[in-house]
Amino acid sequence: MQHTIKKSYIDSRFGQLHFQVFGDGKPLIMCHQSPSSLEMFNSAYPVLASLGIQCIGIDTPGYGQSDSPNEQPEILDYVESVIDVIEFLNLEKVSLLGHHTGACIVAELSVIRPDIVDKVILNGPPLLSLEEREGMMEMILKAPPLTPKEDGSHLLDLWKKRMNFTPGWTDLNAMQRGVIQMLRAGPNDIFGFRAAFNQDLEELIMNINRPTMILTNTGDDIYFAALRAKELRPDFIFLELEKGTHDIVDEQPEEWSSAVFNFIK
Repeated sequence: MQHTIKKSYIDSRFGQLHFQVFGDGKPLIMCHQSPSSLEMFNSAYPVLASLGIQCIGIDTPGYGQSDSPNEQPEILDYVESVIDVIEFLNLEKVSLLGHHTGACIVAELSVIRPDIVDKVILNGPPLLSLEEREGMMEMILKAPPLTPKEDGSHLLDLWKKRMNFTPGWTDLNAMQRGVIQMLRAGPNDIFGFRAAFNQDLEELIMNINRPTMILTNTGDDIYFAALRAKELRPDFIFLELEKGTHDIVDEQPEEWSSAVFNFIK
């Protein structure tokens, strides 16, 4: 069956919010990592749709084609934007999937609105200590601002920055897409990281009462954090894919989509 992507905008608290719907069937909200967009799931949308999953990708405010906040948001602000999409689509129950920052969003959503949540997938939840969060923020902030240069070398600098944050990368198209999303996010690309690191993810994970899977891959740069989440909630289903990076959806779309479908079904 041929599925088409339906792209839409709605008015939300930060202006225009962009999302897209791919396929029919059980609705699955998909929240991306920072600083990316709903395009990080491009390789998975058609696979999941062919299995009977309706994929609803959302550009977190400030990323992709969604308008950007003028001030630092919290994860709760992102959550409320996701709820706006759910209500706009008149969905009574949805499953949730979030990758890295997206995992923070769906964790909080599942705790504050369990009535609209069926199942939850935490893909690479960033369960980090305060020291680790501060260290990561310091590393992120060390990167010089993207200042346009006549010879275009600033674009090469951005490419190198993305490479440094993706050790072991193998997928050229994923790298290209990642750099484009960083350019789109602009100077406020830091907002998603700050919001995630300001959240008490451990408390939220402890309070999730919906069927949940922790999904990770051994090559993810925060694979260790997923193992912590597994220890914190041994009652959750835990599944890890071998190798890959934080671009795992592009690197192993069939395996990743199969893991998602087998839990959601």
